[in-house]
Amino acid sequence: MKLIIVSILLLFFTPPEWLVNFELAKASAVREDKYILLNFSGSDWCGPCIKMKKEVFESEHFATVASKNLILVRADFPRSRKNQLSKDQTKHNEDLAERYNPMGKFPLTLLLNADGTVLKEWDGYVFASQDKFLADLNQTLSGK
Repeated sequence: MKLIIVSILLLFFTPPEWLVNFELAKASAVREDKYILLNFSGSDWCGPCIKMKKEVFESEHFATVASKNLILVRADFPRSRKNQLSKDQTKHNEDLAERYNPMGKFPLTLLLNADGTVLKEWDGYVFASQDKFLADLNQTLSGK
């Protein structure tokens, strides 16, 4: 019975949408009075990035928090030829990294206000579970 209920819930759960254009994200954050969560990821080579995406960003709890408070932006740096981004997107992500991730850390997740000021930084995926990240995120959001 539990399996049936979980299966039904999963059918209706859709992970939050991640934008790839930072300027559009800033405009949406202003319009919707939300924060920006910027995630630097190596989606096809960075083990902690993959784990964080699966355990945190694809969770229902994160989706709930994000829908109420966040505009999501992913700056991805894939290495595999089949996953390469367009030249424009690669340049856009490199410009974001130059400004927000000059040390080239992966994953690096930043909470920003609508004008792009960094409010909180999570370096790597050092949390043992999604709940610790989400508790820290919620605490940060409630303190702002």
